[in-house]
Amino acid sequence: MKIEAVELRVLQMRLLRPFRTSFGVQQDRFPLLLRLQCEGISGWSECVAGEGPWYSSETVDGAWGILTQYLIPAVRGRELASVEDLERLMRPVRGHRMAKAALEMGLSGAFAEAAQKSLASWLGGVRSSVETGVSVGIQANLESLFQQIEEHLSQGYQRIKIKIEPGWDLDVLAAIRSRYPEMSLMADANSAYDLDDAPRLREVDHYGLLMLEQPLTAGDLLDHAALQAQMATDICLDESIEDSRAARQAIQVGACRVINIKPGRVGGFAESRRIHDLAADAGIPVWCGGMLETGIGRAANVALASLPNFKLPGDLSASDRYWAEDIVDPPFELAEGGTVAVPYRWGLGVRVKMDMVDRLTVRREVIS
Repeated sequence: MKIEAVELRVLQMRLLRPFRTSFGVQQDRFPLLLRLQCEGISGWSECVAGEGPWYSSETVDGAWGILTQYLIPAVRGRELASVEDLERLMRPVRGHRMAKAALEMGLSGAFAEAAQKSLASWLGGVRSSVETGVSVGIQANLESLFQQIEEHLSQGYQRIKIKIEPGWDLDVLAAIRSRYPEMSLMADANSAYDLDDAPRLREVDHYGLLMLEQPLTAGDLLDHAALQAQMATDICLDESIEDSRAARQAIQVGACRVINIKPGRVGGFAESRRIHDLAADAGIPVWCGGMLETGIGRAANVALASLPNFKLPGDLSASDRYWAEDIVDPPFELAEGGTVAVPYRWGLGVRVKMDMVDRLTVRREVIS
């Protein structure tokens, strides 16, 4: 299969409500979409890079430049018998995993469609639906937090994740547990702490969390290992797991007991499956996180989460969690039991609403 042309678009989309983490507050999202033209097949994908270098050093503008100047010229028109061929051609470009993932995931969807398989089936998925939770950003006060938790529980979500940072952590967890003693609860720090905060973080053990996600600096596996040795609560690594090598080292040093796999962060589906398999062999469960994706990125995540070692609810909430209207049809909806259906149609499994995409596009380029 050959990539004959690549269309890039940046959209401007407004979240239903501001989303605050330890990095800051986000109201608008500017998703970078790719459409690969591959011998009569269109493969859509989404680059998860953010508008600024906070969650990651990669940004929308940076990914656009890397894609148009280096990655697309390296792969366009080349015969690609497998995704691994694409990875080999992109290997001379160091880093930029989010940009690489956008190409790899688009090509994977095209391969799946050519094989007349759903993306989930092509990846080796074994589920027709996946369990999902919901992530609640840092709030102005407890009243607002409880209001959102009540809303999400009434919608049917089975797991609640709250964002924490110094000053919005232990008292908040105590208040939640007082009101919801049996609720499946986890906390995500997005690297807001350091190892000197270990005495405070050990207090998290009192609140029966499913896990504590990425408490320390991204990439700092040794400090995470030192913290995990002091805590009963399972530590989950997110930003620290950039690829399968990082996953292997994290497992070796005991830096975590759970891994969050985001295909758009680690370089695509092939690398995600390598991490999935490493973790499975080590007896470590994985789950699929989210990056405020549109339905295009969500379809990719849901397909990946159908693999067998995704044993914990992911951040794969329904389309109406973030958007008044999603750019795909059908939108993702929450089913009974807090699950989302895995698309079964060939390829990505959802139809892109081109009229809506055109209306929201603020930047476009076609490389052919």
